[in-house]
Amino acid sequence: MSKTYTQEYQEKLINASQAAQMINSGDYILYGGMLGRPIDFDVELAKRKEELHDVYIYMSTTLLPPVRTAASDPSHEHFTCNNFYFSAIDRRMADHNLMYYLPSHLSEAQTMLERPENPNYTCVVQVCPMDNEGFFSFGPANVYSYTGCLGADRVILEVNENMPRVPGGSEDAIHISQIDYIIEGSNSPLFELPPTAEPSDIDMTMAKLILNEIEDRACLQLGIGTLPDLLGELICDSDLKDLGIHTEMFCNSMVPLFTKGLVTNRYKTFDRNKIGFTFCLGTRETYDFIEDNPLMASHPSSYSNDPRIISLNDKVVSINNILTVDLFSQVCSESIGFRQISGTGGQLDFVEGARYSKGGKSFLCLTSTYTDKEGKMHSRIVPTLEPGSIVTTPRASVDYLVSEYGLAKVKGEATWKRAELIIELAHPQFRDELIKEAERMRIWRRSNKIE
Repeated sequence: MSKTYTQEYQEKLINASQAAQMINSGDYILYGGMLGRPIDFDVELAKRKEELHDVYIYMSTTLLPPVRTAASDPSHEHFTCNNFYFSAIDRRMADHNLMYYLPSHLSEAQTMLERPENPNYTCVVQVCPMDNEGFFSFGPANVYSYTGCLGADRVILEVNENMPRVPGGSEDAIHISQIDYIIEGSNSPLFELPPTAEPSDIDMTMAKLILNEIEDRACLQLGIGTLPDLLGELICDSDLKDLGIHTEMFCNSMVPLFTKGLVTNRYKTFDRNKIGFTFCLGTRETYDFIEDNPLMASHPSSYSNDPRIISLNDKVVSINNILTVDLFSQVCSESIGFRQISGTGGQLDFVEGARYSKGGKSFLCLTSTYTDKEGKMHSRIVPTLEPGSIVTTPRASVDYLVSEYGLAKVKGEATWKRAELIIELAHPQFRDELIKEAERMRIWRRSNKIE
């Protein structure tokens, strides 16, 4: 007689301490990304620090609670933690030499895991409880979870009853027959994004500039932060119709876009009638919205972030924040000098996807200045990027740049014209100096005009 799924579940059930005991010195471990990171397993593994040496752990965008294995070992003698994309917590850990960054586009996360030269590894992912058919949903953290499990020599699932189950899409769940062990975790509450900062007049100006560029039936990708949230509110109050969503992150601002009827997905030319995404971060209300919601299509990032897939929808509008841009239109969105702030992520994926989309547009947004701890104002628009700064989006790919001083389409323009358009986005206090630098760099014509 064949075993039932319940029987198989009981046979594979262990506790977090037993799972951590399976790890040996020199092992490689892959954690699920974002809300898929195991909590209890990591705590128990950290307790074994003195027993283990040279254990390499890979993950993406860790949230609260912090990674115990990383925090326990600043020497990296026992655990070396590597991260595909830094959260604010990861950034602070890296500042204290507790975390390393691994450069990659989000679209290629699966490709990174499928390299033939990769060592054997254990995959540990936080998942939803098993359903009646023996499947564990990856819920709000699809990303690379299924590929990570398939390539592993040992698969351990940590069940959390607070994870919202998300049906539909692709590679959104794994069957009990494909895994080795199950941990019933302590059901830690899922991390919730704190409220975004109150929008400023600058945020409002930038949001309105972008809103004017969005057409009916556009397919949206919004990032995280005050500006995307504000833009979502403005769209809700607009007369736009029949919008679609294809994004990497499903976030709070997208819920009212659907519930208020602005997003219908009716005219998407791919994944029609669905919101395509690869992970979700938001409030508990947002997690409840996606749970068992047939509207949602959870895909791996190799699908959600593939520019070829993105471009299959018409009128793709991609909106992302950046840190700085230079007069060549090279964009840095992930570092301040040598300090890693976030990561490459999916920015270039969606910039390129929008470029190939019929009627597509991509907007890279920044406030023109920032103020340091001493109260001195600095320009985010600079002659050349600071040494050590990483080019996240190369100049040949940049479409629109946006600051509180305007919106500039630089795609297709020569270097002298780009310099003029970009300087117009700078704070007036810095424009004269930027013009002098542009002349020195031989990207300024005598006929250039700055209004």
